[in-house]
Amino acid sequence: MPPQMKLRAITLDCPDPLALATFYQQATGLEPHPKSDADFAGLTCEDGLFIGFQRVDDYRAPRWPEQSIPQQFHLDFAVDDLDEAEARLLDLGAGKPDHQPNDKWRVLTDPAGHPPWEGSSKCRTVGAHGRAR
Repeated sequence: MPPQMKLRAITLDCPDPLALATFYQQATGLEPHPKSDADFAGLTCEDGLFIGFQRVDDYRAPRWPEQSIPQQFHLDFAVDDLDEAEARLLDLGAGKPDHQPNDKWRVLTDPAGHPPWEGSSKCRTVGAHGRAR
């Protein structure tokens, strides 16, 4: 039997770790990590999962749905009210691509351009490095 693995951290590249951590903190209510700084910032979930944001000097935001700079990662969140969540996230600095694949979720980008950030009334998975769902 393979060893049991538990996901401990997700880290996103970005140009400004503190700004992106602030965006996600305001969006989710997660606690900022006390050792966050200009090069690496993070948020801590109650279950121990850590979401990190690391500075990359030559960061280039992915382009979605176009793939000239492929989607590197995306986060899916469950929300109670799509319209309300979308309005709140746009106020916090999220973007909304013109392309929206269907009406079951909304595709938003975070301030560093990570797409898609999908809200759904049902729980969805977190995809990494491609289109895993």
